[in-house]
Amino acid sequence: MRRVAIDKLESDMIVARPVFNSDGRVLLHTGTVLHENYISRLMELGIVSVYVRDELFEDVDIKDVISEETRRETIQIIKENFTGLANKHKMNVRLVQNTVANIVDELLSNHDVLIQLSDIRAFDDYTFAHSVNVCVLSIMTGITMGYNDTKLRELGIGALMHDVGKTRIDNSLLNKPGDLTAEEYQEIKRHAEYGFNILRQYDEISLLSAHIAFQHHERWDGQGYPRKLTGSDIHEYARIVAVADVFDALMADRPYRASYSLSQTLHIMKRMAGIYLDPNSVNALIANIAVYPVGSVVELSSGNIGIVVDINRQHPTRPVVKVVYDNNFHRLSQPHEVDLSKMDTVIVVRVISDQELAQLRQQIRHNCPAKEV
Repeated sequence: MRRVAIDKLESDMIVARPVFNSDGRVLLHTGTVLHENYISRLMELGIVSVYVRDELFEDVDIKDVISEETRRETIQIIKENFTGLANKHKMNVRLVQNTVANIVDELLSNHDVLIQLSDIRAFDDYTFAHSVNVCVLSIMTGITMGYNDTKLRELGIGALMHDVGKTRIDNSLLNKPGDLTAEEYQEIKRHAEYGFNILRQYDEISLLSAHIAFQHHERWDGQGYPRKLTGSDIHEYARIVAVADVFDALMADRPYRASYSLSQTLHIMKRMAGIYLDPNSVNALIANIAVYPVGSVVELSSGNIGIVVDINRQHPTRPVVKVVYDNNFHRLSQPHEVDLSKMDTVIVVRVISDQELAQLRQQIRHNCPAKEV
């Protein structure tokens, strides 16, 4: 499978991974043959990319750090709780606790799996999918920092509910397309305090979890809100969630901009460390990110071009690559895998963008037939 931007989809492409909405309903099943009506509808819903079958990527299996079922159910639970709170109903704390416990268990059992950034989200579902991603990223960071089960669950609950205060803010303000006035921005900022006050009403939720909602917009240099806390005065849970929050926001497609690339995001995160963000939390999160995610198309120092099919956690810059083109851009009739962690002389030179790949494939299709190697 390979991930294709919505504006690059073509009729007759075949869906390789189901597309869901935030209610857990399947919009497109695996094996669905795309046509213009489907593509137009996906655009209307704000879906920005779809996984499709591609014989060149037939060996690519992009693993998520949690199961598809867990991700889908968690998004649904978050949506139900946020909607209920907006309507002045009580939160289902037990359901949230059980969900976080399941995520912790899955991440602990799959600790060798690095984050592949493989989810697909719709714009109108952003808050819910974002909350799940921040929870997953935060728990993985906590695992790297040596947290025990109790601390991971406290961290996970606060991370999952870090934006719960937005249920007290009018949707028209949250979704305003233009610039906010000073008064509107002040109201948006109140979601941190609103969230703290919501969570601390529930005895079953740790006060430390509630402080994540309160403090996740504080800055390392003291220029954040609502209390302008500095450095270690910000609770460590909130410092972790702040890092996860920024990372996922940068990696997400938004109505007003495309997502940043992984390399751009990591560069931004490193520059923010020690100013906006806790450096230790930044380093702990980055330790869980696949530098070259499965499915990346890369150029090797040998000149060959291949697809990352597996990663080496101990050697993140040296993945397993399936070589599919030689250094003259000839398609190999018998592609072969190379494990760069076992090679001293060959390294990844660069990642080839989707646009470059499309141009390369067009050039190869017209000029370079497959050859025996």
